Amino acid sequence: MPQEASKTSKVRTGHVFTEEQINSLTENVKQNNFIFVHELLDKYHPADVADLIKTLPNEVQIKLFSHKSADLNPEVVLGLSDILQKEILEQLSPDIISSIIKQLESDDAFQIIENVPEEFQNQILNNLPQKDQNFFRLGLKYPKDSAARIMQREFVTIDLDWTVGQTMDFLRDSTDLPEQFLEIFVVDKEGKPVGNASISNILRSDPNIKVKNLVAENKTFIPADLDKERVGNIFTQYNLVSAGVVDQEQKLIGVITGDDVVTIVKEEAVEDALRLGGIGAAEDISDNPIETTKNRFLWLLINLFTAVLASYVIGIFENTIQKVIALAVLMPIVASMGGNAATQTLTVTIQLIASQQLNAKNVMKIINREVVTGLLNGLVFAVITGVFVYFWFHDLKIAILIGAAMIVNLTVAGLAGIAIPVTLNKMKIDPAVSATVFVTTVTDVVGFFAFLGIASLFV
Repeated sequence: MPQEASKTSKVRTGHVFTEEQINSLTENVKQNNFIFVHELLDKYHPADVADLIKTLPNEVQIKLFSHKSADLNPEVVLGLSDILQKEILEQLSPDIISSIIKQLESDDAFQIIENVPEEFQNQILNNLPQKDQNFFRLGLKYPKDSAARIMQREFVTIDLDWTVGQTMDFLRDSTDLPEQFLEIFVVDKEGKPVGNASISNILRSDPNIKVKNLVAENKTFIPADLDKERVGNIFTQYNLVSAGVVDQEQKLIGVITGDDVVTIVKEEAVEDALRLGGIGAAEDISDNPIETTKNRFLWLLINLFTAVLASYVIGIFENTIQKVIALAVLMPIVASMGGNAATQTLTVTIQLIASQQLNAKNVMKIINREVVTGLLNGLVFAVITGVFVYFWFHDLKIAILIGAAMIVNLTVAGLAGIAIPVTLNKMKIDPAVSATVFVTTVTDVVGFFAFLGIASLFV
């Protein structure tokens, strides 16, 4: 039976819902007891509520968002994965979606608009105030992952010739200021930004000083069509709190803040980690098996073909393996060591590419470093593995064979781990997505070929 929610203070830190709470919520939603539902969910942060909603049946999710009496915080939608967002938004009316958008900051609202079916976007935008319509339509003209899609329209601009006193009067009297802002943009008569001044500097300055004299020396403005990953790099490199976004005419059209960039950096880090594992897109606990299968299928298929190639190399030396069974036992050691060494180099290289630390001037230096590192590791592990194999099989020849193969494979692993992602990057192919399967193929093929090839000369 539905229960009454008890009144407690709001929880704002990573709450984990119990199975009893989840079952109680589900039952109360099904029975339309939205007073209980609202009182329960209102205690918790929207991000925690979003985590809870991911665990609910689809029909319960839809009912929660579509029933006005539930009075869900609109920010809950932002905590859902893109796939779940799309599934829910597809089943909500344009009026409900418009209501959600109106309560969000413009940069967050853009995320919702992007996930709405295209045939409904115009209808939803038409329900918004004209000022919001113009902003969102402008942003939709730019690429999906561009700065224009993550910027806010809530920012403060003042005239180039204003004094600190005039600025303070404007801030006190204006009724259309953002809820929170740390910087003010100074613009000329054409709306082009001259720079930005921090609120703290303005508050401490003489009222008769012109604000243009307080403008920061290092002015950074973001082109509206710049990729959001590059935006994250700029914020990190220059330690920015916020940055204005300008169009092709260099007019100020929006602002990107630090909290948006934290989200970008986190998303890119998760994306790169998943891509290194051969997963095409970020996954969430609410994703269905079909979507998850699609994300993983392509690179599993490519991996199958590369595994066949490695098996073909082994097949070439079938007679050699039949003569010395120990070779079959030891083959995986060489391939595994090469694969792990290459993955280490690959991870470092992708991080250097993503942070734009790797360039034409230093690429050869880094390649040389990784090859030498691979060689030195090869020499060290050749000795370690050779001693181990000697005491295992009591055969000096096999111990020398695996040592030699280890030196060759770890050296090649160092080269492949940097050369392949750099080459793919030059070809405009994301190395985080595609490099892993090629690098492991190289180390498997080279490892088997070196070990069995050398063995065939002495067996």
